[in-house]
Amino acid sequence: MQSVEEQLALIERGCEGLISKEELIPKLKSSLESGKPLRIKAGFDPTAPDLHFGHTVLLQKLRQFQQLGHQVCFLVGDFTAMIGDPTGKSETRPSLSREDVLRNAETYKQQVFKMLDPDKTEVVFNSDWLGKLAAHDMIKLASELTVARMLERDDFKKRFHANQPISIHEFFYPLLQGYDSVALEADVELGGTDQLFNLLMGREMQRSRGMQPQIVLTTPLLEGLDGVNKMSKSLGNYIGICEPPNEIFGKTLSISDELMFRYYTLLSDLSLDAISKLKENVQQGKEHPKAVKVQLAKELVARFYDQDAADAAEQHFEQVFKKHGLPDEIPEKKLTGLGEAIPLPRLLLEAGVVASASEGRRMIQQNAVTVDGEKATDVNALIPASGELLLKVGKRRFCKVIFV
Repeated sequence: MQSVEEQLALIERGCEGLISKEELIPKLKSSLESGKPLRIKAGFDPTAPDLHFGHTVLLQKLRQFQQLGHQVCFLVGDFTAMIGDPTGKSETRPSLSREDVLRNAETYKQQVFKMLDPDKTEVVFNSDWLGKLAAHDMIKLASELTVARMLERDDFKKRFHANQPISIHEFFYPLLQGYDSVALEADVELGGTDQLFNLLMGREMQRSRGMQPQIVLTTPLLEGLDGVNKMSKSLGNYIGICEPPNEIFGKTLSISDELMFRYYTLLSDLSLDAISKLKENVQQGKEHPKAVKVQLAKELVARFYDQDAADAAEQHFEQVFKKHGLPDEIPEKKLTGLGEAIPLPRLLLEAGVVASASEGRRMIQQNAVTVDGEKATDVNALIPASGELLLKVGKRRFCKVIFV
């Protein structure tokens, strides 16, 4: 096990908040002296079947704790998912069925070991203890928090002042998350900055039961491909960890140069010194931003697949993009509600690369249109409205179309 100072350096990397460092140091010292690893908790509600890079910010931090010799408790919130985490929501979330939750939870178990060490990971389901609570247990739990305290939560406060409904069952979510920490005897709990209220609830519940309160470590919320909003499948600005290597590679290269270094800090295994050096080289013109971005894209593909897949993804990108004379920045257009297939002239119009369908037909007849690098010659061609494709009209009009 590394020294306390060395452990702290890695733990604090990309850390938004730590409550508190003064309490964490004795825990690390005790672990080092006894050889007993700390129990590190992070909860994931299986509200959707796939994990994306936004989730991997936490997974990366869990992985770092494992590298330091500690035990990770990967908590699948199969019970709390049926309530729905109200964090950041402006309205009550619909509850999921038990079947949906279990189906999603099974995919989580398969995906997390793309990053975590199975031998140092304890996968637990909070239904194992929450499902056993009787009605009087829930009432007793509810008595531990006042309505005034609950309304200190930013999302509840905003909804209350805006006269938007707050369901009583939503108040149980932070209580149950806090109780999870009691059941697991967590030493440290990780979560995004939007989870701070819930994470602190675990400290309060442990303290009231005579336990040492857990350390709370918050990580930043990763911006999606748009560089503005939190990465989210519903916004379509995500990179899924189970997407094909070519998709992960291409999407990573689509992020801005500025956002690239945030991804490096939160997702890469490179040292902070090495990342700082890359940034300095880019700023001084010693390295091209795209080359640095390729390095990041290959590292991330290799993590979820292997190095051969990363090399192949780079070659594919070079073949599809560079050999067809594509620019570094290509506009994207999300299209929906087009049925199973769309006539090519109309697709060109919807994508904004021609002014009219008739211009689209004319450009096709002039052999000036390519679809994913292939010359289009049939004005009556039907294009499947699924996945992604690259349109090129003439020499300078490009559009990456994403069917949603």
